[in-house]
Amino acid sequence: MFTGIVTDIGEIVSLTPTAQGQLHRLRIACRYDRAGIADGASIACNGVCLTVVASGVDRGKTWFEVDAAAETLGMTTAKHWAAGTRLNLERALRIGDELGGHIVAGHADGIATIIRREDLPDMARFELRTTRELARFIAAKGSVTLDGVSLTVNTVEDVVFSVLIIPHTLAVTTLGGWRAGGEVNLEVDLMARYAARLAEMK
Repeated sequence: MFTGIVTDIGEIVSLTPTAQGQLHRLRIACRYDRAGIADGASIACNGVCLTVVASGVDRGKTWFEVDAAAETLGMTTAKHWAAGTRLNLERALRIGDELGGHIVAGHADGIATIIRREDLPDMARFELRTTRELARFIAAKGSVTLDGVSLTVNTVEDVVFSVLIIPHTLAVTTLGGWRAGGEVNLEVDLMARYAARLAEMK
């Protein structure tokens, strides 16, 4: 489990397709302490929970390797990742950690497309479009996770919703580089999903 509070920005330094392209082995450089990364650990990469299969240090910089499988490549923006892609990173939640965002599983539900960026004084407002299936779980003042970042929904109209990004978030995540036409990983709020399921069962 995660909270949607990004703790580092990593960069893909190599990507190796394996299993006839159905699996991508990614090596990601980061600022985490190598001693704190164990094989089998979970790290959310742009909101996608991936399992560490190797780690080390190269020229003083920590790296870890993960495998992105076919389902991940098919459902998320991982299909577009390449060497040089920057990723929002978050280590898995530990008992006793502060829950600063909201409960995030790291299982992206799909993709949202940025349709508009509006730059405001020190802030940015983004409008995004998603599928009707996922839009029903998104509500004004509710929570969403976009590229691994816990955000509060500003407005919703049909399948379009907006978020307002504060200066701190723009500075410590990749969101400052978002542009219209870009795609981002979307995870809807678990509470909304369970509430919808309960309503369906009545």
